[in-house]
Amino acid sequence: MPRAGARSPLRAWASFRDWAVWELPRWLSCYVVTVITAYALMIGIATAFAPFRVSDVALFGILLVCSAVTVELTRRAGEPGGLIKDVYAVWDLPIAILLPPLYVLLVPIPRLALTQWRTRQTLVYRRIFSAAAVGLAYAGASVAFHAGANFVGVAPGSGDHAVVWTLLVACCGLLRLAINRFLVLAAVKGADPATKLRPLIAGRETLYNDLAELCMGVLVTFAAAHDALLVLYALPLVILLQRSLRHRQLVNESRVDGKTGLLNAATWQREAQVEITRAIRTHTPLAVAIADIDHFKLVNDTYGHLVGDEVLAGIARAMTALLRDYDIVGRFGGEEFVILLPQTSADEVKGIAERLREKLAEIIVPISAGVSAQSLLQVTVSIGIATLDGSRRDLDDMLAAADAALYKAKNTGRNKVCVLADSSPGG
Repeated sequence: MPRAGARSPLRAWASFRDWAVWELPRWLSCYVVTVITAYALMIGIATAFAPFRVSDVALFGILLVCSAVTVELTRRAGEPGGLIKDVYAVWDLPIAILLPPLYVLLVPIPRLALTQWRTRQTLVYRRIFSAAAVGLAYAGASVAFHAGANFVGVAPGSGDHAVVWTLLVACCGLLRLAINRFLVLAAVKGADPATKLRPLIAGRETLYNDLAELCMGVLVTFAAAHDALLVLYALPLVILLQRSLRHRQLVNESRVDGKTGLLNAATWQREAQVEITRAIRTHTPLAVAIADIDHFKLVNDTYGHLVGDEVLAGIARAMTALLRDYDIVGRFGGEEFVILLPQTSADEVKGIAERLREKLAEIIVPISAGVSAQSLLQVTVSIGIATLDGSRRDLDDMLAAADAALYKAKNTGRNKVCVLADSSPGG
């Protein structure tokens, strides 16, 4: 018995070291743990100073139930992986504005636990980190609002007072959004440095969704300030908005290749055809490239298809980071990637492709599927390019020419770039 008791701390330490959060880069693990620790400390401090009022508990309960109903009624649509957009701020903002900070610190916990149980299971530390980021963001908004309201001296009445009060609520809602984005996107960028943050922050759909959520949140807050039961009128509208967001996410996912996150072949061809038509109409240069991973079959045969998928994903991330924002990248199938480069001449595309080839050859892909965790893999790519410098050539012609250039690069040693200019359609 003493021996068993002596081993139990070792087992606990081993279990602690096995947590998935420690598989992240060290600084990112520290960042995640720091945010979660700060969240726990804030809950402890807020608990010590929070007054208890039955009316506060009642309002908190009503908004918490509305949040749970929203989770339950939209769970059939599922929760997409990665960074997602929801509308729970509609219920959380009134809690931050009308109640002491403790309540809004606590509200993400039951909702994310319900999502984990009923909608989609993911790594527990990610749920906890999400709860911490949401809780800290709303706590900041809550403190800012109460300080601002005391300074300005307004209440949710009518007339000018109502306008000033709702403007203050909206400003605090924007503050919450900024804090939450900073906390979450820092982790996203740390986990995948190739992630482009601009579409996640300033994309048209993102801005529209944020504005819709904020406006509805302000209206629900104003209604709850007068009577808690009035928030029930917003429930069907919130569910409709949530389903609209999920539908949009599903549509976006249908355009993307699941293994690489790039556009799938059909979507890339549609967007490429539009760009080629525009280039012909405006007499601007354009190029199409096909990049093929060298000896990819050997990778699959040696390490297995799971490792092959990791290589595809690593190359895709690198290409996205290395190319320009307006270049259109897709996966054409197997180990082939297609790139459309608008406003790019034959001379320019040669330099771009050479830099891309050199950088991709420097990438070392960490291998974790089916082999030792310490294994690393380095691959090269061959690139074939066709250019459009004023001639009328459709997408099929461009792809055929790029494929012929790729075939030439493969046959002359691989890890090369070959260009078929407009003046040399046959090679």
